[in-house]
Order: sequence, then C-alpha cells, then structure tokens
Amino acid sequence: MSIDVNNESGRRVDEEAVLDIARYALTRMRIHPLSELSVIAVDAGTIEQLHRQWMDLPGPTDVMSFPMDELRPPARDEEEPPQGLLGDIVLCPEVAEKQGADAPTRHSMDEELQLLTVHGVLHLLGYDHEEPGERAEMFGLQSAIVDGWRAERGLSGPSPAPTTTS
Repeated sequence: MSIDVNNESGRRVDEEAVLDIARYALTRMRIHPLSELSVIAVDAGTIEQLHRQWMDLPGPTDVMSFPMDELRPPARDEEEPPQGLLGDIVLCPEVAEKQGADAPTRHSMDEELQLLTVHGVLHLLGYDHEEPGERAEMFGLQSAIVDGWRAERGLSGPSPAPTTTS
C-alpha cells in the first residue's frame, strides 16, 4: 500500500504510528495493496480554512477526508479488493490533543490521531455517522479496528473512545 504521511502542523506527531494504523485499517477493510492514500497533519488555522471552504462550518475540526476514486470494501470474501486512489485525510493535532485530554478515557494526542486516522479511512470508504444506524456501524467498526491494531502491538490500557466531532 502506498501511504504518504506528512506533518505540516508544527507539532511532533508519531508519523510511524499513523502510517501503521492506516495500513492496518486498509488491510482489515480488504482494500487492494496497490491503492494509494495521503495523510497530512496541519495546524488549526489550516484545517479551519478547509472546514469553512468544504463544509461551510466555522472553527477548526479534528479530521477531514477527501475521497478520490470512491473505493468501497468488497461485500463478499470472493470479491476482488478494489484498487485506486483512496484520497486524502487531513488531521489536526491541536484539536486531537484537546479531545484526548477531554475524553472520558483521557488519552494522548498520538492516541487520538490514531483513532482519527481510522475515522478518516472509514469516511474515505463511504462510511458515515449522520444517522443512528450509520453511526453505530461506523463507530463499532472504528473501535474494532483500533482495538485490533492495539492488541497486535501489545499496547495496554483501554482504547480511546470515539471523540470525533466531524
């Protein structure tokens, strides 16, 4: 899988963990290994501008996803995984840090960025959380992916609870 992670936020970000969890999520969702994804971390001003431009909403947000080829996971095991350009995920470490600190399970900015990376991947794959049923499906899948990734790496403690505002 070709995954580019760029940090333009001015903050220290565990880029290897973001790359690793993105790869894990895409593999788990059965996306073709030759597919491409871009992840960029930006400052609050930049994501606020994107939030206003693309969603007509004020203020900075935690994560935004910009799908390209609108890939979807295969519906059945015998289906061939889709290949193409997934798109871009934009993360904001400033918002992630605040959300992690305010979360009931209090967790680090890096843990929140990992959660948000999976959230962004799921949005790129067509998942949403506007309706209660969609929300339950997306956040259930998000938790399963984060929990699986953490378990495989021997990370202890509770997984971060979903805190995303997008």
